[in-house]
Amino acid sequence: MHPYPNFPNWFGVMWESCQKPVDKYIEYDPVIILIDAILCKTQAFRHILFNTSLNIHWKLCVFCLLCEAYLRWSLLHGSEQSSDPADIIRYTKEWEFYSMFGLASLELSAFCGGVLCFLWAVVGLLQSRPLELSLLLRGLLLSCYGKVLLIPAVIWEHDYSPLCLGLLKLFVLTSNSQAIRVILNSSRRLSLMAVCVGLLSETCVAQACKKLPWSVQDVLTFD
Repeated sequence: MHPYPNFPNWFGVMWESCQKPVDKYIEYDPVIILIDAILCKTQAFRHILFNTSLNIHWKLCVFCLLCEAYLRWSLLHGSEQSSDPADIIRYTKEWEFYSMFGLASLELSAFCGGVLCFLWAVVGLLQSRPLELSLLLRGLLLSCYGKVLLIPAVIWEHDYSPLCLGLLKLFVLTSNSQAIRVILNSSRRLSLMAVCVGLLSETCVAQACKKLPWSVQDVLTFD
């Protein structure tokens, strides 16, 4: 079986001619693959996206959104929150927690939608190349794995700084760009432009939600 069924034909010819596994990560331990993916190595991304049946992107997405919602909720309350770990059970009773989850979901949807629309317009229409939107969406969600680093802040309630969150955001965007580049076999410029368009869409949605004259909490509680 071809190691990358969705990859260009010349890749398959090279594989058949040398009769050797092109994907070296087939024989690697998952921990090494994960480390190389964190380092944003192209071949590690190819292995995960094309040569594995990893279908946890939706579960990973929901888990990261829950962590992000909690962080936003804790920032909203600031010093009012308790340091008792048992209080995390009461967080789910807060409408604001659900509103933060909805806002994070909306921003992620805007980001993915902006990236996919840009790639559809540039690659699908202008370059007339086939575009698998489902594979791109899977790659975008899987490449958001960097948000898992929010877990320590959720568990230990670490006094994180805006610099740390900014670096984490930059890492996630870099992973998104690498995933797009691997899937489309495109230039770095195209993938960076797609990520910038997605980030612009996400920012516009976030700013629009902040300027709304009503909040999600007011709607749910009918205040």
